[in-house]
Amino acid sequence: MSKFNLVTKGLVKDNPTFVLLLGMCPTLATTTSAINGLSMGLATLFVLVLSNIAISALAPAVPDKVHIPVYIVVIATFVTVLEFLMKAFVPDVYASLGLFIPLIVVNCIVLGRAEAFASKNGVLDSALDGIGVGLGFTCSLTVIGLVRELLGGLSAFGWKIPGTGDGMLAFVMAPGAFLVLGYLMVLFNKFLAKK
Repeated sequence: MSKFNLVTKGLVKDNPTFVLLLGMCPTLATTTSAINGLSMGLATLFVLVLSNIAISALAPAVPDKVHIPVYIVVIATFVTVLEFLMKAFVPDVYASLGLFIPLIVVNCIVLGRAEAFASKNGVLDSALDGIGVGLGFTCSLTVIGLVRELLGGLSAFGWKIPGTGDGMLAFVMAPGAFLVLGYLMVLFNKFLAKK
């Protein structure tokens, strides 16, 4: 597989949100706005790329009996670094995402890519895979957050659309998350079917 295909595969064909249906907890919970979706996606991208690189480098030395606990420790290390960086440089974003930053440790996207790809491939390929899947997740969360924000608050990336009233509150709440995710999954997969 070419290096370009490693990246684009995670964006489209193996999109973690719309195709593989992975990482639904942060997808549904953090996408009340486009900024939150983008922030959560970028946080996951950071951990995914760095943990893929580290796991790819460590995998040959890790015994089979302990490889999952070792991968979790590696992922937890990068999540801790991310937490410190977010608390120091973007405390408002960290406060907004709250509990979902530490939960990246057990995000099935990150652990799944570590087990299925990074442990079996080289460092560069693993980094590219992490970038592709991370960008796919980031784009998905941002789009879901943007649609929910537009319908729920008549705003985009925190900017209120001038001359508008209030949006439909249901779209900022849990039922709206399910509706938007469902419709966007249908649209995404119809688009893929045409290719």
